[in-house]
Amino acid sequence: MPEQINVVGLDGSVKGNIERPAAFSEAVRPEIISRAATAELTRELQPQGHYHLAGMETSAAYHGRMSSYRSGRHMGQAIRPREHLGGGRQGKVRRIPSAVKGRRAHPHLPEKRIIESINAAEYRKAIASAVAATALSDYVKCERSLPVVVSDEIQALKKTRDVVALVGKLGLKSAIADSNAHIRKGIRRSASQRHYKRTILLVVKDDDGILKAARNIRGFDVCDVSSLRANLLAPGGRPGRLTVWSESAVKALDTAIGGLSLK
Repeated sequence: MPEQINVVGLDGSVKGNIERPAAFSEAVRPEIISRAATAELTRELQPQGHYHLAGMETSAAYHGRMSSYRSGRHMGQAIRPREHLGGGRQGKVRRIPSAVKGRRAHPHLPEKRIIESINAAEYRKAIASAVAATALSDYVKCERSLPVVVSDEIQALKKTRDVVALVGKLGLKSAIADSNAHIRKGIRRSASQRHYKRTILLVVKDDDGILKAARNIRGFDVCDVSSLRANLLAPGGRPGRLTVWSESAVKALDTAIGGLSLK
């Protein structure tokens, strides 16, 4: 007989049970999870590059050390690429990185590859592995049994206070209390930002109001089961995020993972 998972209601009491999906039995592979998380983060990077002729659009030229014409030899001047002026005169040094208005020494290259690739099968393996970690007490610090599955009534919550109350009934209120703001020291634009530790992830199948109800709770993330990502299940590539699942999300979990890909 397949293993069963308890389903709790909005009052925190057990309402029934469902069959445990195969994803929760997957082997936890931290190295694959970390690779998938990195691949996701690199897709947020913006390619950088400079104009390929920046600092080079000048009449300056280097004539060589042994040349007798315009080389600067025996003139008490450094042999550098200099501007061409009238009458055979030599102008200012240009082109080289150490010169005023010269090119950059090591500019950003727009053709540089900054996206970390990962194939679809490996990515799905990473997601399944991160899902399995959410159901293991070795990775998740939680006083109640894992995984935490709530009836589909949670998807219809429309008030933030109702979501906070539910978290308290589930015995997870301490996760919100630990979401203290981290203030970066230094310049004002950094010091004015507030960064909260990512604590609880809420995964649902249908949004009947829960996404707006829970989005303002510090440390909370809410997503539907078809939009699971490695950085949601394992922020920064570290497996073991406390995750609350809706009943329908658990039932659709294996099918949803099978259709995931990183684009």
